[in-house]
Amino acid sequence: MIPPAESLLRYDNPVLITKSTDRKSPKGRPLRVSPQLPATSGPVPPPPKPISASTDGPKQENEEILNAILPPREWLEGNQLWVQQVSSTPCTRADVIRLEEQQDIKLQQRQARETGICPVRRELYSQCFDELIRQVTINCAERGLLLLRVRDEIQMTIAAYQTLYESSVAFGMRKALQAEQGKADMEKTISDLEDEKQDLRKQLNEQIAKCDAIEKRETERRQMEEKKHTEEIQFLKRTNQQLKTQLEGIITPKK
Repeated sequence: MIPPAESLLRYDNPVLITKSTDRKSPKGRPLRVSPQLPATSGPVPPPPKPISASTDGPKQENEEILNAILPPREWLEGNQLWVQQVSSTPCTRADVIRLEEQQDIKLQQRQARETGICPVRRELYSQCFDELIRQVTINCAERGLLLLRVRDEIQMTIAAYQTLYESSVAFGMRKALQAEQGKADMEKTISDLEDEKQDLRKQLNEQIAKCDAIEKRETERRQMEEKKHTEEIQFLKRTNQQLKTQLEGIITPKK
């Protein structure tokens, strides 16, 4: 396993965790061996004064809260397990200024984008915010817990926006595919309608030609009927005139 990369969050020196594979007797207890003091001929110094519980208790509680907020990181190097806890050393004003400078340097080195969505910029700002939580928690655990809630809320909001963005991208892709499919179907429909339009236009031209032929034929027939009717009228007029003449010749007495 590769050791974790350098982070803006301050950690203590890594500690090697060794695991014993020897079987211990269930009744046995581990022996506590106190370090041997070197033999001196001088007087024995007085034992150190015990630290009061009033100062050790809150410090230990803050460290426990700090480890709960920012858990230690672990990695394997060969067959050895290394653990690195978050530093519990209070920070100074110079440390905050150095943190800002390191953040600017890392933003430039990793070529983070200044605007828009950038995972690199988000990661570095998350590390910087974790470092600020660490610094605040050392002095006041309650402020650290409150900042933890703020950090979790921000991460939850970002995750919600990321999910919404991914779902919107997927929705857009589906709509684009549907639009492409609909475009192909619409183009096919347009082509079919164009073919149908050509067929209807052809049928229309045929019907117009038939109508013209029928009108021409009917016109010729009407003209022929009119001519025939006119000839019949003329024939009847001539016949009538002849009959009238004959009738007058019969009626008129001869002298």
